[in-house]
Amino acid sequence: MVHDNHGLKRSLQPRHIRLMALGSTIGVGLFLGSATAIQLAGPSIILGYILAGFVAFIVLRSLGEMAVHEPVSGSFSHYATRYIGPLAGYLVGWGYWTYWIVVGLAEITAVGVYMTLWFPDTPQWIWALASILAMGGINFVAVKVFGEFEFWFSLIKVVAIVAMIAIGCSMIFLGLGNDGVPIGVANLWQHGGVFPNGVEGFLLSLQMVLFAYVGIEMIGLSAGEAKDPTRTIPMAINSLSWRILIFYVGSLFVILAIFPWHQVGQNGSPFVAMFESMGLREAAGVINFVVITAALSSCNAGIFSGGRLLLGLSKSGNAPKYLSEISSAGVPVKAICLTIMVPTVGVAINYFVPEKAFQWITAAVTLIGLLVWVAILYTQIQFRKSLTPEGIKALPYRAIFWPYGSWFAILFVFFVLGLMAYSEATRMAFYVGPPILIGLTALYFIFGLHKRERNIS
Repeated sequence: MVHDNHGLKRSLQPRHIRLMALGSTIGVGLFLGSATAIQLAGPSIILGYILAGFVAFIVLRSLGEMAVHEPVSGSFSHYATRYIGPLAGYLVGWGYWTYWIVVGLAEITAVGVYMTLWFPDTPQWIWALASILAMGGINFVAVKVFGEFEFWFSLIKVVAIVAMIAIGCSMIFLGLGNDGVPIGVANLWQHGGVFPNGVEGFLLSLQMVLFAYVGIEMIGLSAGEAKDPTRTIPMAINSLSWRILIFYVGSLFVILAIFPWHQVGQNGSPFVAMFESMGLREAAGVINFVVITAALSSCNAGIFSGGRLLLGLSKSGNAPKYLSEISSAGVPVKAICLTIMVPTVGVAINYFVPEKAFQWITAAVTLIGLLVWVAILYTQIQFRKSLTPEGIKALPYRAIFWPYGSWFAILFVFFVLGLMAYSEATRMAFYVGPPILIGLTALYFIFGLHKRERNIS
């Protein structure tokens, strides 16, 4: 078993890892974006989240198998280099770094938008810039400090969802706020049935649902800094399955039971509507605060992930060597600096670039994020092939339903990518995503990275 963590400090406690894994899946998409998926699928969206959550769990277990066996910084980029080839590791690393950069830019832009609710006279770009600098500052300190911030950011989201589920269940089963008359769950099959827009509506919603889970794989990037990774990583991954059921499926069940599906999202966030139905006038402000922390949490995680990816790329010869320098606090400072600089410049670019162009880039990295899942699954398959029967038996943590689970997840992701190509709303991803990957491949050969000696030990 390999434990090289490239000089990073193993300071992340089990509670940090658990909340990081959960927090990376609970974002603005659930609080504000779930309404769009509901309009496509109706109540069947609950089935979509269960199915996509199962696929996400297969991906996590596959990654966990490698991360526990070889807990290193750089994670799946390192594994792709080792078990597939240098070009695969290069594309996975830089592609995923691009993903988090654009996600981080989108999140800090979102913070600027949400802050205008409270400070309408302050320019939006100031809040966006302040957000990226503040989250960058947190990442410059020891990783334990990052873990604490991410823990509390995630806890705020968790508390908000638990409160909503508790209030909702009281309305559904006890009649709270409805003169003691239980609302019941008839809305789940009334108004057109469970599949009001047919199977096509359900299938088209899967692309949005699956993207909601993209980000959970960052737990693998924490393996190099996790305290006792052989215990911490499996604990976090295993607990994620039932937490997903509670937070995603539970919250959507409550919303769809209380409100007819075609009314959800007509007046903003379904979460705001949920709290307002209880007569809470400050619901918009409460959700605004929660969404801001969700965006900051995603930005914080993106900087962490980006820095560790660049560190791993540097160590494997796929990025400049100076990016592998570690501070006395055990932080890859220069790698984090570069990860912060791009979104900071992006704040100004986003000010001038039309919104549609920005949406194109976001759609493109959605495609890249899903391809990273495919890379993780295929890498794990190659990893298994590299082991002897005795080595497989000695694995302390294993992928589930091997090998059928891994191949099923790969086929499912490709099926969703096919749906993205079919749908006019997401087809733009294929106009931007592949050129990004082609451009990265061209740079790989232009700079002669294919000729460099690799260090993947």
